[in-house]
Amino acid sequence: MRKKWQILTAVLGATLVCLPALAGGQTTPASDDKSPKQDMKKAGHATKDAAKDVGHGTKSAAKDVGHDTKVAAKDTGHDVKKGTTKAYDATKRGSKKAAGKTKNTAKGAVEGAKEGAKKPQ
Repeated sequence: MRKKWQILTAVLGATLVCLPALAGGQTTPASDDKSPKQDMKKAGHATKDAAKDVGHGTKSAAKDVGHDTKVAAKDTGHDVKKGTTKAYDATKRGSKKAAGKTKNTAKGAVEGAKEGAKKPQ
């Protein structure tokens, strides 16, 4: 098993050593995309495409934020209306209850005064 790994390592090492010598013998045609002018064109196009992608992402994010803000405002308005109605109803019930107690107290005071007037001490 160990010998198998040694042979494999030797073959791989020889390939890596010889590969640059084999690749160096090849020539590239003049029409290849290796000129500085073409590199600048590619960089310009890449920058343009990146700017477009950022613009699309920003537009999408802004649209989502606007929609979420609208929904939150609507929910808040609904909750405020609900709370106001609840407070109004509670105040109304309390007022009726207090009015009834005041009426009973006043009626009791009047009755007491009448009784007191009929029965002197």
